[in-house]
Amino acid sequence: MSAKAIREATGKDLINRKLAQGTRAAKCRFVSIDESTNWSHLVSENPWLSSERLVVKPDQLIKRRGKLGLIKVNADLAQCQQWVAERLNKDQQIGKATGKLKTFIIEPFVPHKPEEEAYVCIYSHRTADTILFHHEGGVDIGDVDAKALKLDVPVDSDIPDESTITSRLLTHVANDKKPVIAKFIQSLYKLYVDLYFTYLEINPLVVTDDSIYILDLAAKLDTTADFICRPDWGEIDYPPPFGRDAYPEEAYIADLDAKSGASLKLTILNPSGRIWTMVAGGGASVIYSDTICDLGGASELANYGEYSGAPSEQQTYEYAKTILGLMTKEKHPDGKVLIVGGGIANFTNVAATFKGIVKAAQQFQPKLVEHDIKIFVRRAGPNYQEGLRIIREVGKRLQIPVHVFGPETHMTAICAMALGKKPIPDPEAQEFSTANFLLPSGQDVGPSAPSSAATSPCTPTKQPRVQKSDSVDSSFKPLFSSKTKSIIWGMQTRAVQSMLDFDFVCRRTEPSVAALVYPFTGDHKQKFYWGHKEVLIPSYKNMKDAMAKHPDADVMITFASLRSAYDSAIETLQFPQIKTIAIIAEGIPENMTRKLILKANEKKVTIIGPATVGGVKPGCFKIGNTGGMMDNILHSKLYRPGSVAYVSRSGGMSNELNNIVSKASNGVFEGVAIGGDRYPGTTFMDHIMRYQNDPDAKLIILLGEVGGVEEYEVCEALKSKRITKPLVAWCIGTCASMFNSEVQFGHAGSIAHSNLETAVAKNEALKAAGAYVPDSFDNLGDLIHSVYEQLVRDGTIVPEPEMPPPTVPMDYSWARELGLIRKPASFMTSICDERGQELLYAGMPVTEVLKQNVGIGGVVSLLWFQRCLPPIYCKFLEMSLMLTADHGPAVSGAHNTIVCARAGKDLVSSLVSGLLTIGDRFGGALDGAARMFSEAYDAGLHPQEFVNNTRKKGKLIMGIGHRVKSINNPDMRVKLIKEYVLENFPTKPLVEYALEVEKITTTKKPNLILNVDGIIACAFVDMMRNSGSFTREEAQEYIEIGAINSLFVLGRSIGFIGHYMDQRRLKQGLYRHPWDDISYVLPEQYN
Repeated sequence: MSAKAIREATGKDLINRKLAQGTRAAKCRFVSIDESTNWSHLVSENPWLSSERLVVKPDQLIKRRGKLGLIKVNADLAQCQQWVAERLNKDQQIGKATGKLKTFIIEPFVPHKPEEEAYVCIYSHRTADTILFHHEGGVDIGDVDAKALKLDVPVDSDIPDESTITSRLLTHVANDKKPVIAKFIQSLYKLYVDLYFTYLEINPLVVTDDSIYILDLAAKLDTTADFICRPDWGEIDYPPPFGRDAYPEEAYIADLDAKSGASLKLTILNPSGRIWTMVAGGGASVIYSDTICDLGGASELANYGEYSGAPSEQQTYEYAKTILGLMTKEKHPDGKVLIVGGGIANFTNVAATFKGIVKAAQQFQPKLVEHDIKIFVRRAGPNYQEGLRIIREVGKRLQIPVHVFGPETHMTAICAMALGKKPIPDPEAQEFSTANFLLPSGQDVGPSAPSSAATSPCTPTKQPRVQKSDSVDSSFKPLFSSKTKSIIWGMQTRAVQSMLDFDFVCRRTEPSVAALVYPFTGDHKQKFYWGHKEVLIPSYKNMKDAMAKHPDADVMITFASLRSAYDSAIETLQFPQIKTIAIIAEGIPENMTRKLILKANEKKVTIIGPATVGGVKPGCFKIGNTGGMMDNILHSKLYRPGSVAYVSRSGGMSNELNNIVSKASNGVFEGVAIGGDRYPGTTFMDHIMRYQNDPDAKLIILLGEVGGVEEYEVCEALKSKRITKPLVAWCIGTCASMFNSEVQFGHAGSIAHSNLETAVAKNEALKAAGAYVPDSFDNLGDLIHSVYEQLVRDGTIVPEPEMPPPTVPMDYSWARELGLIRKPASFMTSICDERGQELLYAGMPVTEVLKQNVGIGGVVSLLWFQRCLPPIYCKFLEMSLMLTADHGPAVSGAHNTIVCARAGKDLVSSLVSGLLTIGDRFGGALDGAARMFSEAYDAGLHPQEFVNNTRKKGKLIMGIGHRVKSINNPDMRVKLIKEYVLENFPTKPLVEYALEVEKITTTKKPNLILNVDGIIACAFVDMMRNSGSFTREEAQEYIEIGAINSLFVLGRSIGFIGHYMDQRRLKQGLYRHPWDDISYVLPEQYN
């Protein structure tokens, strides 16, 4: 949502910090009180509390506190403490809401005369900000809208000067106070704009001879502007509406939402309720709540919420886990139901999200059984068949009653089933649409010809006819056609491919996407599919280049983020060729949206969005992901035009409307989702009048919602006969009036600020104006079908024979996702998996790797050997790495690294040059030593026999001998590893055998000691053979593939990197070997 109410203390703090200097406004002094307050500490920090008269009141978004007796004035500190103590955590009834008083504010009492009180309020609407001022204020002000003087400040205009404020608002104010108040209102309005307030009311505003005092304050901020205003706002605490406690689970989901590109919302209405919902989509979530309340379940509805915008499996798991945790806190005598619902998704992978739900259900299985919880599921969209399958199977496996339905079932039918109002159908009898793009012939061909007598209970009582002479505008030009070309802002390859597939199935002659604009890469061409063929679509770094090279493109679809969508749209408006802009992003600050609407209207550009999936004109053009996957496009017959045009706020519900309309009529003619934000770029009326003027649109559908007053414009147009075509209308959010406290639904604009804005009032007004209004959303399809049949009988609509669309190949990746194909993998891996929510090392999550503190040795053992070895062996691996990390700059590997670094090469090149020297002569003796010692030991050779045999063969014993170290000058590296192995390894036969060999070789020469290669190699073999972690065959295989030498490679890489960094740090120049250190031995010159 966007506009959120803040506490009075928060509003006064913002005014204290950000109101411009130069007004006579006194600094607001206040303290906030709750159950954790330490009064003595509070008084020591605010001495005025004990020396001045005070005012105390709750600070919990309660309106008309004075009228309700919830304010104590002219009291001392002790009286304030007593007043708070009598009310803290006590139930308070306010209207229909009952809640506990938990937060209070104490301020100095300001003595003043009644005539010094005034009222000021600023609020925003679509075209302007309105400043209200009344020269009288206080609790008895009455109908301020009728009394107050008003000054409208148009969007994107300058802040009004003091003379304008004085002449328009201060006509009843004493002359000596006019300059003071005008200056204050001007500064207050500037603060309102700069800090993205959407509402700010001060009543009373006390204006004395020398100061202005802000006594009571109510305010709302546009939370979508957080990325702009965070430095000025600081951390804002947004309290819940009075009567509804703030739950930690709500805060957890809100935090999850803030960190996600998806939309995750949760409002707990009644934690003891038996009906819980987990609904995908902002619009769908409201409709499910409506239906539950219509069925009499309002008192048992436990929560409102939504998960949408393609949340990941992990995010859905976290959301589902939170819901199930709340459900299983306390039992209900009748058991509980969980309704997992949603419309037909546009782009969310249903199976992926359902895997998250299944994971949570498995975790809570015992509690679900204990609490007698039944689950009802209805969902459709990409990969829904797999999603429904896995959730159906998990119900059987976990012995939880799970009833599963797809798009063949009306969206909200499961609500009546869950509440016992409707029988649960046999799952075996359910019909499913195909997921295979290549089988369009399996689709039905629309409704049959209507019968001679209508039998539907929703049969309309009137039959409006479309008169060709006066019902349409002859100059009408459609928004989209089969020739429409678009430019896409953003690298949204999936959405582009979806548009191209739609074009192909609609039999367009050329793609609707002319080009892409993506500022973060250079100009290039991007590959896509056009049916079976591959085509190249240009992508430009600059919008100007795209426009110049594609002058026939007249639609811009911007997938820019909420932070950059405004800028990209404003840039688009510079190009006259663009007639329509679709803005997909949700959460653009309202001030920016209003400015954009103003500029678009000036240039006569149509804006669809923000916060929309877009729109579709079957047979012609679709925006982005509208219509979902190809199976849904085929199922809803969007590949050819029908006769029914609709406009909706909800993008998710537009797909559901496509489904409903395709079953109830000959299909969709055009559909637009204007977006769920408070100020959509175009209104319902903008599109309804287009449909009215389009001769091919025969029936219009309006899906409105709670909040705003745009639907009343439609009522007036119906009454004045500007709309003469049949209009079927329904406003969602009828449940809002049944809740005891205010609920903000999924869309930013879906909240009623007055009775006029409620869905119930709108539906009644639409019906009275002549629209067809069903009894509930459940009956919407029946009513559409009745009106459609009537139009067919009238001859207004003549159904055409159904023609099968061309086949569109399914993308390989999606076909594989659906399990329709298989192919051998190009690579195999058994050590690491990065595909899930968490990286796995040989099956162990990285969080467990750190939690169990396995160390580097443990990580090596997981990635090299597919298992975590016991700690003593992990420690041995770490010791080996540490002791082989470096051996000075003179050895060949370090020397190469240094020479390469001094030649100016990069780290990787220098490291590789050093590693390439590792072999039999340098560092590669580990494998050789392991092989020689283990073969001798396995053959049963006495150490003396082993030494004698190698001497006879003229071979050196790998792992024996050192250039400098000897029996008298031992290698400390060898000593450390030998002592560790002898002390900690349970069995170490090969190390003991090698030490016996050393006793023999050192009698010949004292430097023929067991060197570091030898001790590590033999200890490694002992670890492999005797740790209990490997079979004999596995141990031998690792020795043969060179696993032991890898210890030296890994360890010595540390040293090589150190030498590289050392040379760069010392700024050493190019190395050239001195000529006097080279023996030049050339052949004698030929004479």
